[in-house]
Amino acid sequence: MRTTRSTTRRSPVTALLAVLATLLGIVALGTLTPATAHAQSAGALATGLHISDGRLLEGNGNDFIMRGVNHAHTWYPGETQSLADIKALGANTVRVVLSDGYRWSENSPAEVAGIVAQCKANRLICVLEVHDTTGYGEDAAAGTLDQAADYWISLKDVLAGEENYVIINIGNEPWGNTNPEGWTAPTIAAVQKLRNAGFQHTIMVDAPNWGQDWQGVMRANAQSVYDADSTGNLIFSIHMYSVYNTAQKVTDYLHAFVDAGLPILIGEFGGPADQYGDPDEDTMMATAEQLRLGYLAWSWSGNTDPILDLAIDFDPSRLSSWGQRIFNGVNGIAQTSKEATVYGGGSSADTQAPSTAGTPTASAVAATSVTLTWTAATDNVGVTGYDIVRVSGGSETTVAASATNTATVTGLTADTAYAFAVYARDAAGNRSARSATVNVTTDKGGSTPGVGCSVGYRVVGEWPDGFQGELTIRNTGATTINGWTLAFAFANGQTVTNMWGGTPTQSGGAVSVAPASYTSTIPAGGSVTVGFTAGRGATNTAPTAFALSGTNCATT
Repeated sequence: MRTTRSTTRRSPVTALLAVLATLLGIVALGTLTPATAHAQSAGALATGLHISDGRLLEGNGNDFIMRGVNHAHTWYPGETQSLADIKALGANTVRVVLSDGYRWSENSPAEVAGIVAQCKANRLICVLEVHDTTGYGEDAAAGTLDQAADYWISLKDVLAGEENYVIINIGNEPWGNTNPEGWTAPTIAAVQKLRNAGFQHTIMVDAPNWGQDWQGVMRANAQSVYDADSTGNLIFSIHMYSVYNTAQKVTDYLHAFVDAGLPILIGEFGGPADQYGDPDEDTMMATAEQLRLGYLAWSWSGNTDPILDLAIDFDPSRLSSWGQRIFNGVNGIAQTSKEATVYGGGSSADTQAPSTAGTPTASAVAATSVTLTWTAATDNVGVTGYDIVRVSGGSETTVAASATNTATVTGLTADTAYAFAVYARDAAGNRSARSATVNVTTDKGGSTPGVGCSVGYRVVGEWPDGFQGELTIRNTGATTINGWTLAFAFANGQTVTNMWGGTPTQSGGAVSVAPASYTSTIPAGGSVTVGFTAGRGATNTAPTAFALSGTNCATT
């Protein structure tokens, strides 16, 4: 659920969560069968983005995979720079929050036309959604899908002719947890209302259960909803938060649609844990890449609970740990996004691979990390990024991605030999030959002379047997820290169960944290944030001492 300036998530009651695995895996989810009704007719009717054989295609038939974020325009209409900032970080799509006037101030036709123009000026595909429907049936303030459909019809003159650039997401999370089976008929009716009004755009529909479909209503009824669309240009959107806290839940749900030939994307998702659980964002992103499905992370900025802000205070130079994960992490936007060909990006006419990057050189070799730098590759159109791989015998594993010719690889083992190499890639997806390898042996560990640091520790939230914590590590020295290890100890038997922004190792109360790729570098005067969830007993005393790479830090 997303409400005005809020990240509060509605969770099923505890008893229902206890049987969630059964519900997702076995009960009430229905059986999807391959979609056959509209795959051929859709392409003939389409004037822009459309669905064919379960895939989202551009008007020219190019496969388009959404890689982007959500932006809360209706609550922050003054943040007009956001679309340019989101594009500059590599996104090819933005999902824009709008209001039909039922719950929040209506976004006028002129305002929506301006948003579409901004999307086009910034070479972004624009997913427009009405947020007023959020949690209908459980939240008394929510509007209906029928009201949302009327709003879209009022915008027909603005949206006509924009089928190459705009997807219409009828209503956000349009049903709560109360009687979610009521979602199907209104969804069909809203789709048909738009088609009868002459809309040919690709239409996106969100799931019930506050978008998470944990009772499987959308999964069970997806075929009938799809078949009710006369054009077949319909795509399903699942929102993945704390319900999707294991790899199996994520993969089972997405594979069910793909195996049935039904189009789907992850229209919202989060990574940081909350009191309901810890989403498995790594599996979400990896599976989306494997299955070539779109994903749109929540959200750019402005959340009341800032753990889900990708950019702090709408500042693209101040990405949070969550933002670094989405934009610069493995399977992230910088690594996987390709611009829509309607803007000239990723054209199938570009078949020339970039040149081979130079042999990497290693610096800032620490016990658990190393910084690699290489001579940039060249390309006839332009190099968009690099994939860094660890080479072992005849196999290789991707360990980092970078938009520039340098990267820090983290999560390594002390006093261990590694070999690394680099691939360059361009917007069309062409990949260079692999560079020569560099051999590196990590340090045995120990202090880092000249490091100045402070650590802030806080408890974000607690529940009877666990809590969520946050560590802010600040570089108070005069030089950049490249690679680090943070050590501290719990006094009351607390046990880290999950961490983002770092990788924990715990022995008894002693905890050692190695950085993630996107938190390993701390500029002078800068800071990084690491979040975690942990189990606890009756007492939850905060750690009192912290050491960064062997140097004692001040506490704040």
